Amino acid sequence: MTALTSAVTSAASGTYQRLLEGRGELVALRRELHAMPELGFEERRTGARLVQALRACGVDEIHEGIGRTGLVAVVHGQPGTPAGSARLLGLRADMDALPLREQNDFAWKSGTPGLMHACGHDGHCAMLVGAARYLAQTRRFTGSAVLVFQPGEEGYGGAREMIADGLFDRFPVEAIYAMHNWPHLPPGKIGLNRGAMMAAADRVQINIQGRGGHGAHPHLSVDPVLIAGHIITAVQSLVSRNISPVDQAVVSLCAMQAGDAGAFSVIPELAQLTGTVRSFKPEVQQLLEERLTRMVESVALGFGASAKVDYQRLYPATINSAREADFAVRVSRWLVGAEHVDDELPPSMGSEDFAFMLQARPGAYLRLGQGGPCGLHQPRYDFNDEILPLGAALFASLVEQGLPLENP
Repeated sequence: MTALTSAVTSAASGTYQRLLEGRGELVALRRELHAMPELGFEERRTGARLVQALRACGVDEIHEGIGRTGLVAVVHGQPGTPAGSARLLGLRADMDALPLREQNDFAWKSGTPGLMHACGHDGHCAMLVGAARYLAQTRRFTGSAVLVFQPGEEGYGGAREMIADGLFDRFPVEAIYAMHNWPHLPPGKIGLNRGAMMAAADRVQINIQGRGGHGAHPHLSVDPVLIAGHIITAVQSLVSRNISPVDQAVVSLCAMQAGDAGAFSVIPELAQLTGTVRSFKPEVQQLLEERLTRMVESVALGFGASAKVDYQRLYPATINSAREADFAVRVSRWLVGAEHVDDELPPSMGSEDFAFMLQARPGAYLRLGQGGPCGLHQPRYDFNDEILPLGAALFASLVEQGLPLENP
């Protein structure tokens, strides 16, 4: 704790120390959540435990079942002016786990075979609960803090579901913020930028229709395996020869299915390729979809086969709005000092469905360093409990400084 405590500025020490006093409870909650992982839209035990914790914190309102298994807690600040009392600011944490078998052996490891919190959502929830308790105890802000516990971040579009279920109609926040632990930054570091933080994620499935036959007589068939090989090779030129070098994009074909491994002399009729496309700009995304579709169909046609591309746009790019990113930078510097804030953090080609919320409302997505030897989505990952008070302090400070009292 020494290194983290020393990173906190003197101006923020009061906030941090108050949250530090409750660290034991946050650690216990985080580890309890870690031991009971649930997939997207199945977070019923998780939600029930969070409701219990939020009630103990003294929040003013709890709303369940938004976006199926999502929940929202509201903490009201001091009355202030009539205009100030009507302001709302949102904070978001994700709740779901991953379909991954945990390989850790500590006491709080997953109690559900095949599922684990390998991305730190258990820690994100604990940090937001810590912020809820602090805000409910201190009330050093005007307006209301809207604390969003989102289901189904890991590929289920939980943010989109909450929005469709009226999240921002019921809670019209003027801005919303989220953070994610980041093993690639040391503990106490905060990173963000004023633009794209995460890429758009698209899913591609390519179905190649050939004509099956005997491996000894390939001239009588149309071999979809051979065609798949040519498509895999051709696709590697999509980014390098279609996208400007100053833009970023990735096309990866990650799986292939064709034939039967036991039928060594049978040329199959069908082959299937599955992969992903990542980009930051809508125009790049559109270009890649068009060129990929045209390329696949043309390669197959050249071999006398046909191919169909099923292109699904899953998540848009996660784009911080400039004003809210500037504000988050100021709050982060106030909390840990400018030397511990990277405000030009390079974007990741990963994706995040907080992007849907940022399409609907201004806001910013931050990375909170946690260090550690293991990256996200790995079977030996675990959240670094040392950063729980700091993350809670960052959440709470965004509210206090985003909805300030007239005479703090």
